[in-house]
Amino acid sequence: MTTAYINRIGTAVPPFDGHQKFVAFAPSLLSSEAARKLFHRMVERGQIAHRYSFLQPSPDSSGIDVEGFYQRGRFPDTAARMRFYERHAPKLAVQALNNIDFCSFKHEVTHLIVASCTGLYAPGLDIDIVNHFELGSKVERTIIGFMGCYSAISAFKIARHIVRSEPYAKVIVLNLELCTIHLQEIDDLEQVLCFSLWGDGCSACLVSAEPSGISIQSFHSKLIPYAADQMTWRIGHQGFDMTLSGKVPQTLSQGLPSNIDSVLGGRSVSDVELWAVHPGGRSILDAIGAALDLDEDELKLSREILWEFGNMSSATVPFILKAMLDRQLRGLGCGLAFGPGLTAESMIFHLAG
Repeated sequence: MTTAYINRIGTAVPPFDGHQKFVAFAPSLLSSEAARKLFHRMVERGQIAHRYSFLQPSPDSSGIDVEGFYQRGRFPDTAARMRFYERHAPKLAVQALNNIDFCSFKHEVTHLIVASCTGLYAPGLDIDIVNHFELGSKVERTIIGFMGCYSAISAFKIARHIVRSEPYAKVIVLNLELCTIHLQEIDDLEQVLCFSLWGDGCSACLVSAEPSGISIQSFHSKLIPYAADQMTWRIGHQGFDMTLSGKVPQTLSQGLPSNIDSVLGGRSVSDVELWAVHPGGRSILDAIGAALDLDEDELKLSREILWEFGNMSSATVPFILKAMLDRQLRGLGCGLAFGPGLTAESMIFHLAG
Protein backbone atom coordinates (compact mmCIF):
# COMPACT_ATOMS: atom_id res chain seq x y z
CA MET A 1 0.00 0.00 0.00
CA THR A 2 1.28 3.47 -0.93
CA THR A 3 2.60 5.58 1.95
CA ALA A 4 1.58 9.24 2.11
CA TYR A 5 4.06 11.90 3.22
CA ILE A 6 3.75 15.50 4.34
CA ASN A 7 6.52 16.85 2.13
CA ARG A 8 6.36 20.55 2.87
CA ILE A 9 4.70 22.83 5.43
CA GLY A 10 4.34 26.58 5.10
CA THR A 11 2.89 28.80 7.80
CA ALA A 12 1.70 32.39 7.99
CA VAL A 13 0.13 34.77 10.50
CA PRO A 14 -1.44 38.21 10.06
CA PRO A 15 0.72 41.31 10.66
CA PHE A 16 -0.54 42.56 14.03
CA ASP A 17 0.16 41.17 17.50
CA GLY A 18 -2.96 41.95 19.52
CA HIS A 19 -2.39 39.91 22.67
CA GLN A 20 -1.26 42.68 25.01
CA LYS A 21 -4.02 44.98 23.78
CA PHE A 22 -6.59 42.31 24.60
CA VAL A 23 -5.10 41.72 28.05
CA ALA A 24 -5.42 45.44 28.76
CA PHE A 25 -8.96 45.68 27.34
CA ALA A 26 -10.61 42.45 28.51
CA PRO A 27 -11.06 43.32 32.21
CA SER A 28 -13.38 46.16 31.18
CA LEU A 29 -15.84 43.49 30.01
CA LEU A 30 -16.11 42.13 33.55
CA SER A 31 -18.27 43.93 36.10
CA SER A 32 -16.88 42.07 39.12
CA GLU A 33 -13.63 43.27 40.67
CA ALA A 34 -12.95 39.71 41.83
CA ALA A 35 -13.38 38.44 38.26
CA ARG A 36 -11.01 41.11 36.93
CA LYS A 37 -8.31 40.15 39.43
CA LEU A 38 -8.75 36.46 38.63
CA PHE A 39 -8.56 37.24 34.90
CA HIS A 40 -5.14 38.86 35.37
CA ARG A 41 -3.85 35.93 37.43
CA MET A 42 -5.08 33.38 34.90
CA VAL A 43 -3.67 35.26 31.90
CA GLU A 44 -0.27 35.55 33.59
CA ARG A 45 -0.29 31.77 34.03
CA GLY A 46 -1.54 31.15 30.48
CA GLN A 47 1.90 30.90 28.83
CA ILE A 48 0.87 33.00 25.81
CA ALA A 49 2.93 36.02 24.77
CA HIS A 50 1.70 36.73 21.24
CA ARG A 51 -1.48 36.29 19.19
CA TYR A 52 -1.79 37.67 15.69
CA SER A 53 -4.70 39.28 13.86
CA PHE A 54 -5.62 41.45 10.89
CA LEU A 55 -7.05 43.86 13.46
CA GLN A 56 -4.40 46.46 14.26
CA PRO A 57 -4.49 47.35 17.98
CA SER A 58 -5.53 50.91 18.70
CA PRO A 59 -2.85 53.05 20.39
CA ASP A 60 -5.69 54.86 22.16
CA SER A 61 -6.56 53.30 25.52
CA SER A 62 -10.25 53.88 24.86
CA GLY A 63 -10.18 52.06 21.51
CA ILE A 64 -9.72 48.40 20.67
CA ASP A 65 -8.59 48.32 17.04
CA VAL A 66 -7.60 51.03 14.58
CA GLU A 67 -10.41 50.51 12.08
CA GLY A 68 -13.12 50.35 14.74
CA PHE A 69 -14.19 46.79 13.98
CA TYR A 70 -14.87 46.39 17.69
CA GLN A 71 -16.55 49.36 19.35
CA ARG A 72 -17.90 49.27 22.88
CA GLY A 73 -21.62 48.72 22.79
CA ARG A 74 -21.52 48.09 19.02
CA PHE A 75 -19.62 44.90 18.31
CA PRO A 76 -20.12 43.73 14.69
CA ASP A 77 -22.85 41.33 13.68
CA THR A 78 -22.11 37.99 12.04
CA ALA A 79 -22.48 39.38 8.51
CA ALA A 80 -19.80 42.01 9.15
CA ARG A 81 -17.46 39.39 10.58
CA MET A 82 -17.92 37.16 7.55
CA ARG A 83 -17.20 40.09 5.20
CA PHE A 84 -13.97 40.66 7.14
CA TYR A 85 -13.09 36.97 6.80
CA GLU A 86 -13.79 37.00 3.07
CA ARG A 87 -11.58 40.08 2.62
CA HIS A 88 -8.57 38.84 4.58
CA ALA A 89 -8.54 35.02 4.50
CA PRO A 90 -7.36 34.74 0.86
CA LYS A 91 -4.36 36.98 1.58
CA LEU A 92 -3.23 34.76 4.44
CA ALA A 93 -3.73 31.62 2.34
CA VAL A 94 -1.57 33.03 -0.45
CA GLN A 95 1.15 33.92 2.06
CA ALA A 96 1.24 30.38 3.50
CA LEU A 97 1.27 28.81 0.01
CA ASN A 98 4.08 31.10 -1.10
CA ASN A 99 6.04 29.85 1.90
CA ILE A 100 6.11 26.35 0.38
CA ASP A 101 7.14 27.78 -3.01
CA PHE A 102 3.74 26.74 -4.35
CA CYS A 103 4.18 28.30 -7.79
CA SER A 104 7.13 26.00 -8.53
CA PHE A 105 4.86 22.94 -8.54
CA LYS A 106 1.32 24.32 -8.73
CA HIS A 107 0.53 22.66 -12.07
CA GLU A 108 1.25 19.24 -10.53
CA VAL A 109 -1.39 19.70 -7.81
CA THR A 110 -4.41 17.42 -8.20
CA HIS A 111 -6.39 18.09 -4.99
CA LEU A 112 -7.03 20.99 -2.64
CA ILE A 113 -8.42 20.48 0.87
CA VAL A 114 -9.36 23.61 2.82
CA ALA A 115 -10.23 23.37 6.51
CA SER A 116 -11.61 26.34 8.43
CA CYS A 117 -14.20 26.80 11.16
CA THR A 118 -14.01 30.57 11.67
CA GLY A 119 -15.51 31.82 8.43
CA LEU A 120 -17.43 30.83 5.33
CA TYR A 121 -18.60 32.30 2.05
CA ALA A 122 -19.32 31.04 -1.45
CA PRO A 123 -17.74 30.94 -3.95
CA GLY A 124 -15.26 30.25 -1.18
CA LEU A 125 -11.64 30.27 -0.18
CA ASP A 126 -10.94 27.21 -2.32
CA ILE A 127 -12.15 29.02 -5.44
CA ASP A 128 -10.14 32.13 -4.53
CA ILE A 129 -6.99 30.01 -4.28
CA VAL A 130 -7.67 28.31 -7.63
CA ASN A 131 -8.28 31.64 -9.33
CA HIS A 132 -5.34 33.47 -7.73
CA PHE A 133 -2.83 30.82 -8.76
CA GLU A 134 -4.59 30.01 -12.07
CA LEU A 135 -4.79 26.32 -11.21
CA GLY A 136 -7.60 25.51 -13.61
CA SER A 137 -10.82 23.64 -13.08
CA LYS A 138 -9.37 20.12 -12.88
CA VAL A 139 -8.13 20.48 -9.31
CA GLU A 140 -10.51 18.56 -7.04
CA ARG A 141 -11.62 20.66 -4.08
CA THR A 142 -12.84 19.64 -0.64
CA ILE A 143 -13.99 21.90 2.21
CA ILE A 144 -13.85 20.86 5.88
CA GLY A 145 -15.80 23.14 8.19
CA PHE A 146 -16.76 23.45 11.83
CA MET A 147 -14.73 20.48 13.08
CA GLY A 148 -12.67 22.79 15.26
CA CYS A 149 -9.10 22.35 16.40
CA TYR A 150 -8.75 18.73 15.27
CA SER A 151 -9.71 19.35 11.63
CA ALA A 152 -6.07 19.47 10.48
CA ILE A 153 -5.81 15.81 11.43
CA SER A 154 -9.09 15.12 9.63
CA ALA A 155 -7.72 16.89 6.56
CA PHE A 156 -4.51 14.83 6.66
CA LYS A 157 -6.66 11.72 6.92
CA ILE A 158 -8.50 12.63 3.70
CA ALA A 159 -5.22 13.51 1.96
CA ARG A 160 -3.78 10.13 2.94
CA HIS A 161 -6.83 8.31 1.53
CA ILE A 162 -6.41 10.23 -1.74
CA VAL A 163 -2.70 9.42 -2.08
CA ARG A 164 -3.20 5.75 -1.22
CA SER A 165 -5.87 5.42 -3.91
CA GLU A 166 -4.15 7.71 -6.43
CA PRO A 167 -0.37 7.34 -5.94
CA TYR A 168 0.43 10.17 -8.34
CA ALA A 169 -1.78 12.68 -6.54
CA LYS A 170 -0.35 15.85 -5.05
CA VAL A 171 -2.65 17.20 -2.36
CA ILE A 172 -2.58 20.64 -0.77
CA VAL A 173 -3.98 20.76 2.77
CA LEU A 174 -4.71 24.31 3.88
CA ASN A 175 -5.86 25.15 7.41
CA LEU A 176 -6.86 28.77 7.93
CA GLU A 177 -8.46 30.37 10.97
CA LEU A 178 -9.30 33.97 11.85
CA CYS A 179 -10.32 33.29 15.44
CA THR A 180 -9.93 36.88 16.62
CA ILE A 181 -12.95 38.10 14.63
CA HIS A 182 -15.28 36.29 17.03
CA LEU A 183 -14.69 38.28 20.21
CA GLN A 184 -17.93 38.80 22.14
CA GLU A 185 -18.89 41.67 24.43
CA ILE A 186 -19.83 39.48 27.37
CA ASP A 187 -19.60 39.70 31.17
CA ASP A 188 -18.49 36.13 31.82
CA LEU A 189 -15.03 35.26 33.14
CA GLU A 190 -14.81 31.79 31.59
CA GLN A 191 -15.73 33.13 28.16
CA VAL A 192 -13.35 36.09 28.38
CA LEU A 193 -10.53 33.74 29.36
CA CYS A 194 -11.46 31.61 26.35
CA PHE A 195 -11.04 34.67 24.09
CA SER A 196 -7.56 35.21 25.56
CA LEU A 197 -6.41 31.96 23.92
CA TRP A 198 -7.34 32.50 20.27
CA GLY A 199 -4.96 33.67 17.57
CA ASP A 200 -5.11 33.73 13.78
CA GLY A 201 -2.95 31.62 11.51
CA CYS A 202 -2.70 29.52 8.36
CA SER A 203 -0.77 26.41 7.38
CA ALA A 204 -0.27 24.99 3.89
CA CYS A 205 0.99 21.42 3.47
CA LEU A 206 1.90 19.33 0.44
CA VAL A 207 0.94 15.67 0.82
CA SER A 208 2.07 13.10 -1.76
CA ALA A 209 3.70 9.69 -2.16
CA GLU A 210 7.14 11.27 -2.57
CA PRO A 211 9.21 9.75 0.26
CA SER A 212 10.37 12.91 1.99
CA GLY A 213 9.31 14.76 5.10
CA ILE A 214 6.80 13.21 7.50
CA SER A 215 5.37 9.79 6.72
CA ILE A 216 1.74 9.37 7.79
CA GLN A 217 1.21 6.02 9.50
CA SER A 218 -2.31 5.81 10.95
CA PHE A 219 -5.22 7.66 12.54
CA HIS A 220 -7.58 7.14 15.43
CA SER A 221 -10.73 8.96 16.51
CA LYS A 222 -12.19 8.92 20.01
CA LEU A 223 -15.52 10.48 20.96
CA ILE A 224 -15.50 10.95 24.72
CA PRO A 225 -19.01 10.24 26.06
CA TYR A 226 -21.10 12.59 28.17
CA ALA A 227 -18.95 15.62 27.35
CA ALA A 228 -20.60 17.11 24.25
CA ASP A 229 -21.54 20.32 26.07
CA GLN A 230 -17.97 21.08 27.15
CA MET A 231 -16.82 22.33 23.74
CA THR A 232 -19.32 23.82 21.29
CA TRP A 233 -19.18 26.15 18.28
CA ARG A 234 -22.39 27.71 16.96
CA ILE A 235 -23.31 30.57 14.63
CA GLY A 236 -24.85 33.41 16.61
CA HIS A 237 -26.16 36.87 15.77
CA GLN A 238 -22.90 38.50 16.92
CA GLY A 239 -20.36 36.10 15.42
CA PHE A 240 -19.66 32.47 16.23
CA ASP A 241 -20.34 31.47 19.84
CA MET A 242 -17.55 29.33 21.27
CA THR A 243 -17.92 27.42 24.52
CA LEU A 244 -14.79 25.97 26.07
CA SER A 245 -15.55 24.63 29.52
CA GLY A 246 -12.99 24.61 32.29
CA LYS A 247 -13.86 20.92 32.66
CA VAL A 248 -12.16 19.99 29.37
CA PRO A 249 -8.65 19.36 30.80
CA GLN A 250 -10.03 17.01 33.45
CA THR A 251 -12.24 15.22 30.92
CA LEU A 252 -9.31 14.66 28.57
CA SER A 253 -7.02 13.51 31.39
CA GLN A 254 -9.61 10.95 32.44
CA GLY A 255 -10.61 9.83 28.94
CA LEU A 256 -7.25 9.47 27.18
CA PRO A 257 -5.25 7.05 29.34
CA SER A 258 -7.82 4.25 29.07
CA ASN A 259 -7.78 4.60 25.26
CA ILE A 260 -4.09 5.24 24.67
CA ASP A 261 -3.36 1.69 23.42
CA SER A 262 -5.82 2.06 20.55
CA VAL A 263 -4.68 5.65 19.88
CA LEU A 264 -1.10 4.44 19.53
CA GLY A 265 -1.98 1.29 17.59
CA GLY A 266 -0.83 -1.06 20.32
CA ARG A 267 2.36 0.85 21.06
CA SER A 268 3.23 2.21 24.48
CA VAL A 269 3.68 5.87 25.32
CA SER A 270 7.41 5.25 25.75
CA ASP A 271 7.63 4.15 22.08
CA VAL A 272 6.66 7.64 20.92
CA GLU A 273 9.60 10.02 20.60
CA LEU A 274 7.81 13.08 19.21
CA TRP A 275 4.54 14.61 20.42
CA ALA A 276 2.51 17.18 18.51
CA VAL A 277 -0.17 17.87 21.12
CA HIS A 278 -2.59 20.63 20.19
CA PRO A 279 -2.05 23.45 22.70
CA GLY A 280 -5.67 24.27 23.41
CA GLY A 281 -4.33 26.13 26.44
CA ARG A 282 -1.77 25.70 29.19
CA SER A 283 -4.17 23.72 31.36
CA ILE A 284 -4.91 21.28 28.54
CA LEU A 285 -1.20 20.66 27.94
CA ASP A 286 -0.67 20.21 31.68
CA ALA A 287 -3.52 17.71 31.86
CA ILE A 288 -2.36 15.68 28.85
CA GLY A 289 1.21 15.67 30.12
CA ALA A 290 0.15 14.41 33.53
CA ALA A 291 -2.29 11.83 32.15
CA LEU A 292 0.25 10.30 29.75
CA ASP A 293 3.27 10.88 32.01
CA LEU A 294 5.03 13.03 29.40
CA ASP A 295 8.04 15.06 30.45
CA GLU A 296 8.51 18.72 29.64
CA ASP A 297 10.80 18.05 26.67
CA GLU A 298 8.03 16.04 25.02
CA LEU A 299 5.63 18.99 25.27
CA LYS A 300 8.25 21.64 24.54
CA LEU A 301 7.21 22.36 20.94
CA SER A 302 3.51 22.53 21.83
CA ARG A 303 4.28 25.06 24.56
CA GLU A 304 6.54 27.06 22.22
CA ILE A 305 3.80 27.37 19.60
CA LEU A 306 1.26 28.34 22.28
CA TRP A 307 3.64 31.03 23.57
CA GLU A 308 4.42 32.46 20.14
CA PHE A 309 0.97 32.27 18.48
CA GLY A 310 -1.75 31.20 20.92
CA ASN A 311 -4.38 28.64 19.94
CA MET A 312 -4.94 28.97 16.18
CA SER A 313 -7.54 26.21 16.11
CA SER A 314 -7.02 23.87 13.13
CA ALA A 315 -3.79 25.55 11.96
CA THR A 316 -1.92 24.85 15.20
CA VAL A 317 -0.81 21.21 14.87
CA PRO A 318 0.81 21.88 11.45
CA PHE A 319 2.81 24.70 13.07
CA ILE A 320 4.20 22.10 15.50
CA LEU A 321 4.94 19.64 12.69
CA LYS A 322 6.77 22.37 10.78
CA ALA A 323 8.94 23.06 13.81
CA MET A 324 9.85 19.36 13.87
CA LEU A 325 10.82 19.47 10.19
CA ASP A 326 12.81 22.68 10.61
CA ARG A 327 14.78 21.17 13.49
CA GLN A 328 15.35 17.92 11.57
CA LEU A 329 13.96 15.81 14.38
CA ARG A 330 13.75 12.04 13.96
CA GLY A 331 11.53 9.29 15.29
CA LEU A 332 8.01 8.02 15.77
CA GLY A 333 5.47 10.72 16.52
CA CYS A 334 1.90 11.19 17.66
CA GLY A 335 -0.29 14.18 16.89
CA LEU A 336 -3.23 14.81 19.21
CA ALA A 337 -5.95 17.42 18.80
CA PHE A 338 -9.31 18.03 20.40
CA GLY A 339 -12.60 19.60 19.40
CA PRO A 340 -16.39 19.61 19.71
CA GLY A 341 -17.91 16.31 20.65
CA LEU A 342 -15.80 16.07 22.86
CA THR A 343 -13.53 14.55 20.20
CA ALA A 344 -9.90 13.50 20.40
CA GLU A 345 -8.25 12.84 17.03
CA SER A 346 -4.79 11.36 16.68
CA MET A 347 -2.26 10.76 13.92
CA ILE A 348 0.75 8.47 14.10
CA PHE A 349 3.64 9.70 11.96
CA HIS A 350 7.37 9.19 11.47
CA LEU A 351 10.22 11.55 10.71
CA ALA A 352 13.30 10.06 9.13
CA GLY A 353 15.34 13.23 9.62
